[in-house]
Amino acid sequence: MERMIIQITAGRGPLECCRVVAKVQSLMVKQAKKQGLRLEVLENKLGQLTGTLLSTAMMLTGSRLEGFLEEWVGTVQWVAPSPYRKYHKRKNWFVGVATFDVKELLCWDVKEVKIDTCRSAGPGGQHVNKVETAVRAKHLPSGIQVVAMDSRSQLENKKACLARLEAKVLVWQTEQLLEQQQDQWQAHNELERGNAVKTIKQELF
Repeated sequence: MERMIIQITAGRGPLECCRVVAKVQSLMVKQAKKQGLRLEVLENKLGQLTGTLLSTAMMLTGSRLEGFLEEWVGTVQWVAPSPYRKYHKRKNWFVGVATFDVKELLCWDVKEVKIDTCRSAGPGGQHVNKVETAVRAKHLPSGIQVVAMDSRSQLENKKACLARLEAKVLVWQTEQLLEQQQDQWQAHNELERGNAVKTIKQELF
């Protein structure tokens, strides 16, 4: 099973480009589902108006992801009148789509995790409260903490806790990388035009 992080960004584009980010995200999610792939939103940076996104980060999971990615990665051109400026002449809007390999991105080292046990809280009777079966794990570089108390087994809770912490650390590391990527986009006055990997002609409403 492969995993890739996908980022869609409007760069320094106007509000219409932020609308395109949201529309492209929707199209990609639908297409991924049809192809038997899982595309999960990790983070949305909201635009000024409802239905607009400055950028989005998503996790694509499945087998043979190349075909899906080849269609989208690069500059996407959206051809449509502005839904916000009635008499605006411009009809071409651009967004950037980039990918990151999770294997290269994720730096997961259990040695950087501090693990403590504690008493479980909530329902379960006196037995649950007397035995320290709950597990708390803290990722020291990021400060992220996770507690697991699903099971009466400390070992099972430890496994669940580490798995959840790893997932949260992945999102945190992804955000760090996406911020760098966003800064790179911002360094350009506009996204590359005339070399779009995909052109879509559809209303932006």
